[in-house]
Amino acid sequence: MLRIGLCQLTSSAEPAENVTAIREGVARAAGDGARVVVFPEATMARFGVPLGPVAEPLDGPWAKSVASIADEHGVLVVAGMFTPNDDGRVRNTLLITGLGHHLGYHKIHLYDAFGFRESDTVAPGGEPVTVEVDDVTLGFATCYDVRFPELFRALADRGASAVVLPTSWGAGEGKLDQWEVLVRARALDSGCWVLGCGQADPAAAGVEVNPKAPTGIGHSTVADGFGRVHARLGAGPGSVVVDIDPEVTVRARNATGALANRRL
Repeated sequence: MLRIGLCQLTSSAEPAENVTAIREGVARAAGDGARVVVFPEATMARFGVPLGPVAEPLDGPWAKSVASIADEHGVLVVAGMFTPNDDGRVRNTLLITGLGHHLGYHKIHLYDAFGFRESDTVAPGGEPVTVEVDDVTLGFATCYDVRFPELFRALADRGASAVVLPTSWGAGEGKLDQWEVLVRARALDSGCWVLGCGQADPAAAGVEVNPKAPTGIGHSTVADGFGRVHARLGAGPGSVVVDIDPEVTVRARNATGALANRRL
């Protein structure tokens, strides 16, 4: 069993302010026994602001500040940030730090959809990432990645029992329905627990943002490999702690055959 905390928040445009939010969220979740504490995509700075000026490498001061918080509380922290890329764009990166780990997952599938072009300013990653915590293997995906079942199955093939999914889900007609369906579908496709941790809806938090940017709708959701929802938040800021049982993943895969019976 692995206890994981999800911290749904609305990031500001100022990275230092968001470190403070991480410190508060980690303290709260660790106090509830969490060994992993997850924050949304773009926790470092919200979408809708220039990303180049805030991007830092994984050994830069922002990531080191988050690492020190993780070490202080003895947890693994996962938080969305932006790292520089050689071509002048940035990478949309999940910082994964604590418990002896300090690495990044670079978002593979970029959000060139619904009238937004993430690839104009963000370079894609290319490699799935897994990390082991207390004998449970975690995989990682970011937001738009959830529309691509092959990534979740690749993570399952690498031993993942759960996939951590930080997001800053774009608002719009039908988008909440799509989010809820996709989290549960990817859990069923892979047999993994899927832990979707989203940016809160800025309107629910009373924050004005660039209306054209995907700045979040909230509704963080946790589903197991049978597609059952174990936790769900509303639109506004909030947090939840859930216990992930890897044996449920084994039972789901045995029952559905979704991995064993693949043909294509």
